[in-house]
Amino acid sequence: MVRINSWKWVPEHCDLNRVDSFRFLGLMRNKNIGFVGDSLTENFLVSFLCILRVADAGAKKWKRKGAWRGAYFPKFNVTVAYHRAVLLAKYEWQPQQPQLSDKDGDRGIYRVDTDIPADDWANIADFYDVLVFNTGHWWGYDKFPKEKPLVFFEGGKPIHPPLEMLDGFKVVLENMVAHIEKVFPKRILKFWRLQSPRHFHGGDWNQNGSCLFDEPLGELQLDLWFDPSNNGVNKEARQLNRLIESALKGTSIRTLDLTHMSEFRADAHPAIWLGKKDSVSVWGQDCMHWCLPGVPDTWVDVLTQLIGYSLETG
Repeated sequence: MVRINSWKWVPEHCDLNRVDSFRFLGLMRNKNIGFVGDSLTENFLVSFLCILRVADAGAKKWKRKGAWRGAYFPKFNVTVAYHRAVLLAKYEWQPQQPQLSDKDGDRGIYRVDTDIPADDWANIADFYDVLVFNTGHWWGYDKFPKEKPLVFFEGGKPIHPPLEMLDGFKVVLENMVAHIEKVFPKRILKFWRLQSPRHFHGGDWNQNGSCLFDEPLGELQLDLWFDPSNNGVNKEARQLNRLIESALKGTSIRTLDLTHMSEFRADAHPAIWLGKKDSVSVWGQDCMHWCLPGVPDTWVDVLTQLIGYSLETG
């Protein structure tokens, strides 16, 4: 694990500096930053909070307005928080309802209201000055198997014919993007983080997949790992990114593309070193989330530089 801190990106055609926490929080004084999405966004937030705390030892935990976790930096009057909304849209478990469709699950369904944002972030439009959205990692049959499927609704009624997973993902994207554009003030700086790639080798997380690597992948290896045409276990990141980029076209939401740079780092996941008893035997290796310090720290460098540039140039 020592090597995690020894690799450093050298971007082409631009300069990427480590974030200066004092300068950044000074720039963000009296402003708030929100993250909305799944556990990879929480991974992002934890890195962010650790880095910013250097500039304000008086930082305090913050959980309001539906936030899952966050911190308040009193020296600068800045809040940075995370709202857990894994599908972005509202969803809930419902017992078996045979009248909906012949394809409904044996045990019941997860009803997804594609046009209603999850409660966790439904009332934050007036609070944040910068927002970072994401979704994607829960959109798979490992999370929602056939016997407990997602069933998509719009306008309070089930969509017919029923949508498959990726088609439902596309509808949710379109509706959530439209909601953000309509409800959130234009002054808010909005980003949509593209997928954080997984690095399972030899099988998926529940099929003995592993990521016991001590070096990054080479450029020539990336397509073999991630190109959907190769149908590998890590193909979903690029597959979902295509749908996200299409949904964002022509909107005020900026694409935060951290996927390609993260694809190299097969060596930077918790793997078997989670430190939780029996976690590997139960859940398999964690080749999805990232060690800290590590990859998300560079995500913070990228995001803060983009925020700073946007605020300074208006």
